Amino acid sequence: MADLREQLEATLRGRVCFIGVGNVDGGDDGFGVRLAEAIARAGVPDVILAGTAPERVISQCANGGFDHLVFLDAVGFDAKPGSATFLNSKEMNARLPQVSTHRISLGVLANFVESGRQTRAWLLGVEPESLKPSPNLSPTVAVTLAIVAELIAGVIGAEIET
Repeated sequence: MADLREQLEATLRGRVCFIGVGNVDGGDDGFGVRLAEAIARAGVPDVILAGTAPERVISQCANGGFDHLVFLDAVGFDAKPGSATFLNSKEMNARLPQVSTHRISLGVLANFVESGRQTRAWLLGVEPESLKPSPNLSPTVAVTLAIVAELIAGVIGAEIET
């Protein structure tokens, strides 16, 4: 996760909005929302719990004066369960299919966010282990969540203090 820390430190400068996406009753699909809850508890500002309908909050975020908008979500990218990835909007569109469990794909939402040219959109995703109905994350993804929450809180906390 050292590479992820480096990516976050190099990228997330200025005002950042985090949007937790996913179904909290869908096992690891709830990763994004659970991560958003964890970083909000840690004191990270500008965290939104969008659940399964991120399109409901996207214009609020796109017009909120943010430098960066980071979607937090479980995404299949053919990696080991619990692996994390951090993608910009072009990488989202190129590497992830436009088929989505959400009404509108995150790639389309990222393009909308960036159309105003002020805000850059990103995806911090984790490879799910299980999407079976459950209010709990798999143990593997729960460990990743704890590590990533600490990374985000550290990076954003350092940015707030400077």
